Amino acid sequence: MDRSLDEILIEADITSLQFAMESGLLSSEVCVRWYLERIARLDPKLNSVLEVNPDVIEEAISLDAERREQGVRGPLHGIPILLKDNIDTGDHMHTSAGSVALAEHIAQSDSMVAAQLRAAGAVFLGKANMTEWANFMSSTMWSGYSSRGGQTFNPYGPGELFVGGSSSGSAAAVAANLCTAAIGTETSGSIISPASQNSLVGLKPTIGLVSRTGIIPITYSQDSAGPMTRTVRDAALLLGAMTAVDPDDAMMHEKGRKAYTNYTPFLDANGLQGARIGVPRFYYEDLDEARAEVIERAIRVCREQGAIMIDPVSLPCESAKWDWDVMRYEFKKGLNDYLAKAGSGAYVQTLDELIAYNEANADAALKYGQDTLIWSNETSGTLSEPEYAESLQLNRQLSRDQGIDHAIRENELDALIFLGNEEGLDVSARAGYPLITVPGEYVDTGIIGEDGYTTKGPQGITFVGTAYSEPILFRIAYAYEQATKYRFAPNEEL
Repeated sequence: MDRSLDEILIEADITSLQFAMESGLLSSEVCVRWYLERIARLDPKLNSVLEVNPDVIEEAISLDAERREQGVRGPLHGIPILLKDNIDTGDHMHTSAGSVALAEHIAQSDSMVAAQLRAAGAVFLGKANMTEWANFMSSTMWSGYSSRGGQTFNPYGPGELFVGGSSSGSAAAVAANLCTAAIGTETSGSIISPASQNSLVGLKPTIGLVSRTGIIPITYSQDSAGPMTRTVRDAALLLGAMTAVDPDDAMMHEKGRKAYTNYTPFLDANGLQGARIGVPRFYYEDLDEARAEVIERAIRVCREQGAIMIDPVSLPCESAKWDWDVMRYEFKKGLNDYLAKAGSGAYVQTLDELIAYNEANADAALKYGQDTLIWSNETSGTLSEPEYAESLQLNRQLSRDQGIDHAIRENELDALIFLGNEEGLDVSARAGYPLITVPGEYVDTGIIGEDGYTTKGPQGITFVGTAYSEPILFRIAYAYEQATKYRFAPNEEL
């Protein structure tokens, strides 16, 4: 491969690619072919890409012609991205959530997210591997594993470092420069965790900011798609292309929704100056020494950049006993609703049928079992159980009124700061509030976990806000990124 192309495309961001295309140094077709070569050469060691879009070169050529003849649609015109394998595309690609039961499933139409990105000119390189059913299949399943795609590996240390989940393939592919950016989805940690572990920027938006129509669900109360990128600016560009109101997503019609089609004006290299950031030390207590030092240095960086660090702050919900009933009940209804409208090639139409299919094809489908699917299937699938309503109400009360909103209100905060995807971030997930992680340091020592992976490797710094505080989070995260610039590409040899 041409070395000059490597110089242009390794670690390239959306803005630099647009400049190269506009100046004639590059075309979308050349860019796509370069990524496809890297996928063929490097991805056998990562298992991050489930399938390549068979029409991608033709689509890139068409967008190049449109650029010449009509001009660009916007900043995403001709930019190659990957989509997580639970996001519908109405083309020749499959949507399976990593399951062999949906390996041949082709959606009838684009998800709302895919339609918006396509309209903005993005080129879909393919579908990224993921933890099967977004890690809601088995209590023992390793992050990054799917029966359809196998185990995804972290490019900074394949087979050694934790890859994070469930948007594992999206993260590994972006980190290894197999695409410009990717779209992941998160219920609780599924964007933030792999982004943190792969030295990326990952944003989970406020629930209600981005449509969920056409995305295989876990829970209506917490699911959202979001960008996974190498820079904060790229995350802002992608998010702005995904905020159109979806008439079929009721959460997008709730009072107080604040959406923008361009989040780049909020990026400010001096954005930490005067920012009030809370330090929730309760959630740092179980960190090992190396990672504890990372968050302490991050706090110092924020302070040095002019932030007012409120240290410590407490959340009344810190010692709450959480349950998982909302996810348990909503998964069955959401999955049954999705499968009832699935396109061709779906071998199952209900959660009942999925469990039976897995049992009948156990060698291929049940490496880690399916106890979580069975647990969810014990519910009615109608959301009529009192336990569900009680759990939903308790989640919102604890995570909002006695959680994030309490801390922000009582201390007049802009955001809270956490390390990576530690336990406290589940509070944000239950609240439906936004959070963004930015590349932090690389830890050389670590503790080996039960899954065999160590806690060493890239560590993200995560900022959490209240509902629709994405502009504030972008301002703070961009300033932190510009002050530190910790990200570096993994070794090409993997």
